[in-house]
Amino acid sequence: MKWLVIILTLAHVMANLPSPTEIGTKVAVSAVKQYLKSKFNGQDSVVGDLMSLRGALPPDVNLEEHSGFFQGDIVLDDAYIDGLVNSMLRNAYIGYDSRWPNNTVPYEFNHKDFDEEQQDAIREGMNLISNKTCVKFRPRLPKDKVYVNITGNATGCYAHVGYYPGLIKGTRVLNYAPHPPGQGCLKNGTIVHEQLHTLGFQHMHSTYDRDKWIRVIEENIMPEALSFFAIFTSDQVSNLGVPYDIQSVLHYSPLAFSRNGSYTIEALKPYEGLMGQRDYVTESDWLRVNRHYDCPGAWDEPDKKICDLC
Repeated sequence: MKWLVIILTLAHVMANLPSPTEIGTKVAVSAVKQYLKSKFNGQDSVVGDLMSLRGALPPDVNLEEHSGFFQGDIVLDDAYIDGLVNSMLRNAYIGYDSRWPNNTVPYEFNHKDFDEEQQDAIREGMNLISNKTCVKFRPRLPKDKVYVNITGNATGCYAHVGYYPGLIKGTRVLNYAPHPPGQGCLKNGTIVHEQLHTLGFQHMHSTYDRDKWIRVIEENIMPEALSFFAIFTSDQVSNLGVPYDIQSVLHYSPLAFSRNGSYTIEALKPYEGLMGQRDYVTESDWLRVNRHYDCPGAWDEPDKKICDLC
């Protein structure tokens, strides 16, 4: 089966990553960064081969999980590593204050990476976020020294996590392999998934209370990818008083990084719908964004204020 070939290929190129128990040390996190950089970014032929196989992935495996970065689609940088190791200011899903100033994200498309239809699909995700929250996206102005550069490398779907204080200039990467709109990285749920990383959110399965809601089946996970299932502590992340959401657009799929075609994640409680679906953004996803950015009315639901204890 072609999807099994993908799994075996990933297992080969991802050898020697640290285990979950090691992910909290700066040496280990830096090792992840350097290893992924050398194995994926430095070997376009390997990435290209994987991209040619991704169309054969089972329907409940999300494309961005196989883009060759930390946890599949997260671009590591020094601030992110420091946040993991030093547990600085808590926010939505990572250790530094990842909110964009004035709740506004300047962006620009990398020159000639997308046609107009593809750009419109990406903007549709931005507009959806802006319509549901107080976060706005706008084209970059000459005065903007920090902005999101939207690229179209064929290596998959991936992004930096958030903005951070002290970033005086530079770009935050947001990449979509230039599939036709509605497909691959340009499926609307996947577009928004990556944009939520840009806004400062980590994957749902990484939060500290996830073991109340799901079981991670380590024996089915590629050993080299075990660190991708590490849990952040309550000192590193906050759930913003919103319950765990198996259907979240930020949740892993149940077959993420499977070594044998069996589930790597199973739910501990009954739920409706699909785990880690990319067909829509859930109300819990929207509430987290609104609370993270202190949008008007975001904290007006008292029944959800104490759900970190659920």
